Amino acid sequence: MSVHRIMGLETEYGISVPGHPTLNAMVTSSQIVNAYAYLVSHGARSKARWDYDEESPLRDARGFDMSRSEADATQLTDEDLGLANVILPNGARLYVDHAHPEYSTPEVSNPRDAVLWDRAGVNVMNAAAEAAVAAPGGERILLYKNNTDNKGASYGCHENYLMRRTTAFADIVRHLTPFFISRQVFTGAGRLGIGQEGQTSAFQLSQRADFFEVEVGLETTLKRPIINTRDEPHADPEKYRRLHVIVGDANMSDTATFLKMGTTAIVLSMIEDGYLDTFDAMPVDPVREMHQVSHDTTLTHVIAVSRGRQWTAIDMQRAFLEHAWNYCQSRTDADFDEQTKEVLTMWGDHLDRLQSDRMSVASTIDWVAKLSLLEGYVRRDGLAWDDPRLHLVDLQYADIRSDKGLAARLEQRGRLTRMFDDEEVDRARQQPPQDTRAYFRGECVRRYPESIAAASWDSVVFDIPQREALLRVPTLEPTRGTFAHVSHILDASPDAASLIDALTDD
Repeated sequence: MSVHRIMGLETEYGISVPGHPTLNAMVTSSQIVNAYAYLVSHGARSKARWDYDEESPLRDARGFDMSRSEADATQLTDEDLGLANVILPNGARLYVDHAHPEYSTPEVSNPRDAVLWDRAGVNVMNAAAEAAVAAPGGERILLYKNNTDNKGASYGCHENYLMRRTTAFADIVRHLTPFFISRQVFTGAGRLGIGQEGQTSAFQLSQRADFFEVEVGLETTLKRPIINTRDEPHADPEKYRRLHVIVGDANMSDTATFLKMGTTAIVLSMIEDGYLDTFDAMPVDPVREMHQVSHDTTLTHVIAVSRGRQWTAIDMQRAFLEHAWNYCQSRTDADFDEQTKEVLTMWGDHLDRLQSDRMSVASTIDWVAKLSLLEGYVRRDGLAWDDPRLHLVDLQYADIRSDKGLAARLEQRGRLTRMFDDEEVDRARQQPPQDTRAYFRGECVRRYPESIAAASWDSVVFDIPQREALLRVPTLEPTRGTFAHVSHILDASPDAASLIDALTDD
């Protein structure tokens, strides 16, 4: 058992153009994506497109496929709409999704790397915004790592985890539902406003919670479910299921992201191994509790659990943590690695501190950091909680500009903890992780840009003039195509034709 598993994050960024509130968001988002594509290619034209051929967004983990005629248009993510879509040299994907620029990290093998390449995405977006404004006729574009415009729209920060295909989906639903509801105490990004349109002027833990309306479902933009059932592994479907998690907030805090990914990875391991089979924490009314936990900043809300039990969110998280410690300590020393211990220790420490003095985690947990800022303005200026200036503070916390964003300024003052320095983050912006298939994809894009016809998570398609047809190199196993596996082949291949020959011989 370990927190190590294939995982990644995809984040839609809020976007605005000051002075142009009605500007077409798709056009503006495309400007962002295209500006960065031009920047990383140094002006060279790459013909690589995203390969949609193997995608199946309507396949449901419950054992059926939704009809395309019944699906909302936003669910048809396997259609090429001609919007900007770029495969980056660091193995990530940068594209336009639902009128937002979206950065999907490359596949990584552990929570620390998830934090690092997610943080690299912020640098990508900052560089893209600067490149867009520098272009002829370019407008100043502001980007926010948040989840709602407080006018009824929400946009996601989705987590992805590869799991064993053999794990019963009913077990995933039974255990992850209470875990997701209660983990808001440390994953919430904080929001001023309650209700989908923020109609009540009060503060809550999560930006996303109010937008969930059902317990289980395939949708991601309408009737959002706590447990998403999309069965699109982007890997060997006989071996893997990709758990697509849509309940998470977009975190500015590295620690919050680390806890979000690390604790979820541990819970998934327990589910896979049947360790939670006798543990029942399912709330009586999950959707209601999703909202109520988020609305309670005192962390004392009581969740009605099956068999008449009553737990707070922290109580529920402690129950998962206790099982996790017992589970991990029952494994071999090799499986119980240092990063796993780090996640477990940090998990328990934050639960203790949240219960005893929530403000003691203002340097690591986003909602607490944001609440501390807002309460400071309320005390200093005598503001009411419906004052527009407080909503501006809420928004500015997520502004990704290093000189304007409040989270960034807290980091600069040592009041919000960082896990990586600028050099490490910039390297991740340019280079792929070395221990997943993202290494092969990213290096191919960097080394052979004119020979890549298309790419996806599970293949790279080459267009080589000497060959009559396009050549698809499958990458169905996420732990192959690593530095150790292919770097010597890439180094010995001056062009794509040589690479294909070497891979064929290999």
